Amino acid sequence: MLKGFLTVGGWTMLSRILGLVRDQLLAAFMGAGPMQDAYQVAFRLPNMFRRLFGEGAFNAAFVPLFSSALATEGDGAARTLARQAFGVLLTWLIFLCILGEIFMPQVLRVIAPGFTETGSRYDMAVTLSRITFPYLVLICAAALVSGVLNGLHRFSAAAAAYLAFNVVGIAAVLFATPFLPSVAHAAAWGVTVSGVAQLGLLMIAARRAGFDLTPLPPRITPQLRLLGRRMAPGLIGSGVTQINLTIDTIIGTLLPAGSVSLMYFADRLNQLPLGVLGAAAGTTLLPVLTRHLAAGEEDTAHAVQNSAIDYVLLLTLPATAGLLALATPIMQFLFAHGSFSLSDAALSAQSLRAYALGLPAFVMAKVLAPAFFARGDTSTPVKIGFFTLMINLMFNLLLMRPLAHVGPPLASSLAAIVNVAALTLLLLKRDALRFDRKLTKRVALMAGAAIAMAAILCAAQAMLTIPASHRTLWLGVTLGIEVPLGAAFYLGVLHALRVLDLASALDGVRRRLARRANRQK
Repeated sequence: MLKGFLTVGGWTMLSRILGLVRDQLLAAFMGAGPMQDAYQVAFRLPNMFRRLFGEGAFNAAFVPLFSSALATEGDGAARTLARQAFGVLLTWLIFLCILGEIFMPQVLRVIAPGFTETGSRYDMAVTLSRITFPYLVLICAAALVSGVLNGLHRFSAAAAAYLAFNVVGIAAVLFATPFLPSVAHAAAWGVTVSGVAQLGLLMIAARRAGFDLTPLPPRITPQLRLLGRRMAPGLIGSGVTQINLTIDTIIGTLLPAGSVSLMYFADRLNQLPLGVLGAAAGTTLLPVLTRHLAAGEEDTAHAVQNSAIDYVLLLTLPATAGLLALATPIMQFLFAHGSFSLSDAALSAQSLRAYALGLPAFVMAKVLAPAFFARGDTSTPVKIGFFTLMINLMFNLLLMRPLAHVGPPLASSLAAIVNVAALTLLLLKRDALRFDRKLTKRVALMAGAAIAMAAILCAAQAMLTIPASHRTLWLGVTLGIEVPLGAAFYLGVLHALRVLDLASALDGVRRRLARRANRQK
């Protein structure tokens, strides 16, 4: 299990690095303007359905069903189940794709109403969306094949195939642009071609694993009905999240040209700590909580929950403080190249700060939701999610005009804070969450240390003067100094306040490295 986790984690980290390179190229070639806005909306549409139907809900329902069939009925039954599911999924997706291609102008009027005010941006968004929409079929099919490989414990093949999205995307921007009307067209074709590459690589890996996944004619069997029932809660939960993202996009299109782009690049950076900390904590916490509650170990379950909160806030609070203090130099260092100007990066940094304000809440939601799921309650987080959806819409409408590109990110952060507050109050009311005095004290001290770190970083930024010549190099050097010093200050304060024992922590790391070295001998 640990080997599989490290394998997937390694490929995921490499994919994130390549994704950053791809985003830098998009920023450099298209900047923050109508073309970038049109491309981001064109990509958001198939990506929304991918997240809704392909990865989360489908895999969460399919992989346990497939693994169970594999263990109890053998390879033949599991292969038949996968091929039947493949046939039904492809039929549904192709039908959806055809409808999308036909009615794309009407769809764009709904999800990008602001684009109709400028005809060229709307026309380009329709064209690019028709290019990218087949990615929906390809990536959702790839998600099924990936689920089969994960069920067979072929984690490396499944994780590595998803690198193709960024590799093909980078190649399309660099090499296909001269042969197409614009770089946006090249990037859009890169999305769809990457779907072909990912599905092809995964099908080859499945065949090498001895699993022919040629889809069977669509037929609803009892197992597929069970699959549909298991998918329903996940689809509802994912649907709330996707609707929230769609609301942000809709509002963004009503703002000045470039707003969608500014928010996109800010969100990409905000997703780094959120993806690593939130997803890791939520994934590992659920089975542990479930096991202790099933054994009647209520006190242990509360201790585990508090430890998880302690862990994520220990890392999330300084990440939040660092993004708030260093948003502008970070965005300028990463994205202020080519058509993406220094002023664009500064504006995007404003969106990043608005997203960062909600980062602790976004991560805490991942930690609190398992407390409901482990107790068999899957409906309450979904109900709270729908309530949060309305809050997000209300804040968006209130903030969009006065704050422009900062409005939707701030609305998302405020809605996330309301979401976490509601989850916390309900858990406390049900005695499913108990904050002990030690945790409360530690969180207060961590927050204080993070605020002090942010103040020092802000003061350092105010005293620095970055020369215009070789600006990127100087930004890299200053960030390379400030980030480690900020982290050292934060850890030093926590050590002085006895929140952390750095000597014991370093000793534990040395022991782990020594054990790993001994195992490799």
